Amino acid sequence: MHSAPSLTQSDASPAGTVASLLAEKLREMGVAQAFGVMGGAIAPFFKAVFERDINVVHCRHEAGAAFAAIEASIATRRPVLVFTTAGPGISNAITGMLAARWEGAQVIFVSACSSPAHRGRVATQETTQQTMLGTGLYMAGGPLHFAATIDHPQQLGPTLAQLANGLRRPGAFVAHVSLPIASQNAMVAAAPVLPSRPRLAANRNIAAEHASLLSQGSFVIWVGFGARHASESVRRLAERSGARVMCSPRAKGVFPEDHPQFLGVTGLGGHTEVDDALAADRPDYILVLGTRMGESTSFWASELTPAKAFLHVDIDPSVFGTSYPEVQTIGVAADVEEYLQSLNELLPAATSKPERRERPRASLSARTAGAVRPQLLLQEVQRVFVDRAGAWLMAESGNAFCWATHLLRFNEPGRYRVSTGFGSMGHATSSVMAAALTHRRQAVALVGDGAMMMMNELHTAVQYRADAVWIVLNDSCYLMCAQGMQMMGWEPFSCELPPVDFVALAKAVGAQGVRIERETDVREALESVARMTGPVVVDVSIDRAEVPPTGRRNRSLMQQGFGATNKS
Repeated sequence: MHSAPSLTQSDASPAGTVASLLAEKLREMGVAQAFGVMGGAIAPFFKAVFERDINVVHCRHEAGAAFAAIEASIATRRPVLVFTTAGPGISNAITGMLAARWEGAQVIFVSACSSPAHRGRVATQETTQQTMLGTGLYMAGGPLHFAATIDHPQQLGPTLAQLANGLRRPGAFVAHVSLPIASQNAMVAAAPVLPSRPRLAANRNIAAEHASLLSQGSFVIWVGFGARHASESVRRLAERSGARVMCSPRAKGVFPEDHPQFLGVTGLGGHTEVDDALAADRPDYILVLGTRMGESTSFWASELTPAKAFLHVDIDPSVFGTSYPEVQTIGVAADVEEYLQSLNELLPAATSKPERRERPRASLSARTAGAVRPQLLLQEVQRVFVDRAGAWLMAESGNAFCWATHLLRFNEPGRYRVSTGFGSMGHATSSVMAAALTHRRQAVALVGDGAMMMMNELHTAVQYRADAVWIVLNDSCYLMCAQGMQMMGWEPFSCELPPVDFVALAKAVGAQGVRIERETDVREALESVARMTGPVVVDVSIDRAEVPPTGRRNRSLMQQGFGATNKS
């Protein structure tokens, strides 16, 4: 995580405008990338950002900009700026801001609002607390971690201090700074000085207590997205202790998926054999590292619970005991890496190791007739993009992330991204552009045709020459919805979509397009795409008869009362 430098009063720069000083201080806090859409009301701040050493990507939609900022922040572990104009610019970005908090990103959202003298006078795109969903976006304690409106230049200093301190907290920090038009060009008498960063020490006593418990009983390690920076320490602990390992969908690759101690992925798109393995050999403890164990990670399955207790390590203490309130939870608020460093030093090495187990990979042969099965497509995506090209990959909300989470395998962290919690359609179709620019290598998004038509930043990728690839599962249907209806015993309705020629769409905006209609063409086509530069859309005719591993999601809906209220 980037830390702001400690400044003294003698280091303070000359006074400037609110807009220029805010942009300057955001850069000092580590902001190196900005995504957004400019409008007249935010123009002074946009100009100030553009003149700083901040890489600006001017997007086509504010929601796309917000999703792009999420992936850029997660990839770099630095804060990223989102800028919008007033009114609809803000409302368009709200979904992305909520997703940013859920995903664990650090995003500073700066928007324009109406100046005090014009509020209540029906200004163009009038933007106040009253016109924009109340106080939640404008006051601390709402859906974001911090919010402030700078009506007066003297408010800039306290706001910057709150931002600097918020960015130093572990985990997500999503803040909204609202700039009235009149304030942006207002002069600040003295440039604010950012506070210095305090340093916290890890508590070895807690690790010692946990080492004592784990050495006296069996345990399984449950790895989450919050442990992605501690991959080597997780592996060291597993091999030192002989513990079996499972992971959440977002944590694929934190522990090598081809490792003999790896059980599989839990939750949405995961592997039912994980539940079976723990049901057959229930551990005394489950060491939970950086996952909230929510519905998409666990479906609150009783099979995934320990005989004695969860030992839950997370930077956010509010998650302890929430997903499984009926199970004893011993929580510790700590950074996973610091915790594991101590635990690895204190835990005795196991005298025996578990039996080696292999998870065989299914191998399909290409058929000559019919549309492309998702399983065959993912098999070739694994071979071409994951194993050979080393591409970054993301799966979109819907069947795409169920197939990808279930079938793809990663042996290193930071290669796979999926939003199973907030699960916004349009997240991957927009953010793959930012991932390609940030990682400086080819980034691939597996997306549905519905999501691709809902939103994408394809045109932005063309403008910035991003090496982004959209693999579109084209079935002319909201297929996850249709298949879910079938599982509920319904005849699907209102799910069909008019056919779309995504190759033509790609070429119309200046991107490259590749069409795949038969399985015998998949391998050669993907190998060709892996050699291309710039944005590419791969239009794949998908076999709608194949059902992805979504049964648990439907069962969870039934348990939550869906069946009880929809028996007719």
